[in-house]
Amino acid sequence: MVASSAGSPTSSDRLAVAALLGREPASDFRVAVRCADGAPAVIENGPVDRAGRPFPTRYWLICPELVTAVSRLEAAGGVKRLEEDPAGAAALVLAHRRHRALTGRGVGGNASLVRAKCLHAHLAFALAEGGSAVGDWISERIEPTHGHDRVSSIEAGP
Repeated sequence: MVASSAGSPTSSDRLAVAALLGREPASDFRVAVRCADGAPAVIENGPVDRAGRPFPTRYWLICPELVTAVSRLEAAGGVKRLEEDPAGAAALVLAHRRHRALTGRGVGGNASLVRAKCLHAHLAFALAEGGSAVGDWISERIEPTHGHDRVSSIEAGP
């Protein structure tokens, strides 16, 4: 996976994202991270939706393989395990603080510094912005994707 440079999505990006979401995106977006094949993996949503309401989730994981892998981790109690792991809990606080500094909200719009709420949003944030112990925690516990060992094929951002 590679971080994508900022800018408007192409028409093929818009079509791919709508197909991956199963609907039109609720806000304007850019592709923040791409899969090795160039498909969108993480999108960065605008701060408001098309109706002018605040949009709580800045980074959205849309790579089907990663979404499935993280969903399996969540279904197996991953959120609770992260929150109960002392290192994971400390990492959550740091991730939320960092996200708040960038966006004014916690990861996934979360108001709590000690709750995970959604591992998908945390991995999306980690992939798009890099340097997240929560992202590392998640990637160490998910199945390999895209023929790579977990998400180790991610390159540094722009």
